[in-house]
Amino acid sequence: MEITNVLVANRGEIARRVFATCRRMGIATTAVYSDADANAPHVAEADAAIRLPGNTPGETYLRAELIIEAALAAGADAIHPGYGFLSENAEFAKAVQAAGLTWIGPPVAAIEQMGSKVESKKMMDAAGVPVLKQLDPAEVTADMLPVLIKASAGGGGRGMRVVRELSELTPQIEAAQREAASAFGDPTVFCERYLETGRHIEVQVMADTHGTVWAVGERECSIQRRHQKVVEEAPSPLVEKIDAMRASGPEEAAERNHAGPARMADGQSMRARLFEAARLASEAIGYEGAGTVEFLADEKGDFFFLEMNTRLQVEHPVTEQVTGLDLVRLQLQVAAGRPLPARQPEMRGHSIEVRLYAEDPAHDWQPQSGPVHKLDIPGTLGEFTVLTEPGVRLDTGVVDGSVVGVHYDPMLSKVISFAETRDEAAHLLASALQRAKIHGLVTNRDLLVRVLRHPAFLAGDTDTAFFATHDLEKLSAPLVSEGDEQLSIVAAALADAAANRRAARVVRGVPSGWRNLPSQPQSKSYESRLTGKHEVRYRLTRTGLEVEGFEGLELLEATPDLVILQVPGERGPVRRRFEIARYGDLVTVDSPLGPVAVRRLPRFEDPADQVAEGSLLAPMPGAVIRVGAAVGDRLEKGQPILWLEAMKMEHTIAAPAAGILTELNVSAGQQVEVGAVLAVVHSEDQE
Repeated sequence: MEITNVLVANRGEIARRVFATCRRMGIATTAVYSDADANAPHVAEADAAIRLPGNTPGETYLRAELIIEAALAAGADAIHPGYGFLSENAEFAKAVQAAGLTWIGPPVAAIEQMGSKVESKKMMDAAGVPVLKQLDPAEVTADMLPVLIKASAGGGGRGMRVVRELSELTPQIEAAQREAASAFGDPTVFCERYLETGRHIEVQVMADTHGTVWAVGERECSIQRRHQKVVEEAPSPLVEKIDAMRASGPEEAAERNHAGPARMADGQSMRARLFEAARLASEAIGYEGAGTVEFLADEKGDFFFLEMNTRLQVEHPVTEQVTGLDLVRLQLQVAAGRPLPARQPEMRGHSIEVRLYAEDPAHDWQPQSGPVHKLDIPGTLGEFTVLTEPGVRLDTGVVDGSVVGVHYDPMLSKVISFAETRDEAAHLLASALQRAKIHGLVTNRDLLVRVLRHPAFLAGDTDTAFFATHDLEKLSAPLVSEGDEQLSIVAAALADAAANRRAARVVRGVPSGWRNLPSQPQSKSYESRLTGKHEVRYRLTRTGLEVEGFEGLELLEATPDLVILQVPGERGPVRRRFEIARYGDLVTVDSPLGPVAVRRLPRFEDPADQVAEGSLLAPMPGAVIRVGAAVGDRLEKGQPILWLEAMKMEHTIAAPAAGILTELNVSAGQQVEVGAVLAVVHSEDQE
């Protein structure tokens, strides 16, 4: 069958990714969009776009009947589900085929069999794939702890909870069920033994309708937050290490690996065993198309089946980079009934992907919303395309001016490096991220750079407890030092002064603000989210620039967008270049010292803008789903007061210090805007 027009039943980056391959293949494209996504890039890029009235996933992207109607209205003859939403919904796949449309995905039966993580593990066990024992939540006892609660109908960290205290099991199951229902429309959850440290290894499979099953290559996705992947790479450093030890000789490998000789003498590498298990899993359900078999591995090379994702994965670009394959192209060809190529490609080089999120890792990973004024990753060689030389690839759902809302996942982009070696790929990606211009929202960029440069990461010593092991507070610290931040803020003040001079009125040839006598220093005030208020006091004289707190600073150039300073140092002066941009009261400064973003403060503060000490402000727009305290309650530090739902996740608002709850301004079901005063806690210090 021929595919001529593909509707992508998804949004953002994945829709743009599928559209890019369709354009290269000469296939027309159709987008669907919610009201919140009306101006999104994927809508503008499609040949046709159909509105799904509403904003939330339940109103829009989870409405199978609306999506099928949209495909028929636009003349599409195939539907690609992307990932998330309805991508692993067997009823949706069945309805697509019943409407006479081509389903770009696996058979309905395969989705059904793998759609329940409970049943799929039983099936994999029977097929000879190693699995972790399933636990019935009602039968979990204290000696089984810790356990991991997981959503049966989906992944991506939605509905996952680690429980270490038996008293927390019931409330955590209830919270997981709410998240699972919101994200996948199915509240079913289950438990399994939780391994505190482990390696998350997955195998990309591709199968055609003619009986060929490829295990294309493995990826490692061990660095995670809230059970959602943050850094992904191919090939896996663990697999490379285990197989290198095996190749050095059975006895030596067994000694270095603390394993018995029989483990290393069985003739099979870890990669071969992973690939065999992935093929067994695929063949057991008659799989077709692209899919991923996920395993949890230990440092000895043992692994256990976690789940099979019957769709394309977020992290598929790293596999594309090391194989040269376009996996979306293969998906389309398999759906059209064509066989896979005769030869499976070998892996080459190394690729690392990071997920750039609009979130604040230093404050419990709080998601952010608002405008993305600028997103510029230097050294980008291509978007949504396989690189043939070392460089950076960008797969993004946003462009300059995009707005990140509260209804969907806060991922901005996937930034992917490709190089001959792992070290080179890590250094290349870290450098590109540090030099990137990301204006408008707080992101996890600084954390990603620190991870990529961390000695443990470079040594390949990564596991699912990476952030807990290596001090999240240090990893999420700003790339710029406090001293360099102050210097960047001086540059911002000088650029603002240049902008003021350029905009100032000139009366009879005399610029506004000119004085013929010495005066007090000029003063400009800014606020950094990280280090608080900064006042820059400076004077431009005949002899040069004078800045309070900085000796010997020399101004070489100052325009509204660029400041060049000569900075004194122990071994002589160094020239520093600062690029400045403004968006209302937001001022951004980009330099090799590190990115800085500050808010310009007014000369006189309006008392009406002040909030009472102890006020808890809404960190994002969202809905109050539960209230756990009442006015007059005495609270302990960290005690939950209420829960917000935003971006498909629950967020706890807790007491910042021990004290008394003196105000509670919201109730369950209420919508709140960012910055709204939710509650006030009168701390013991205030008392």
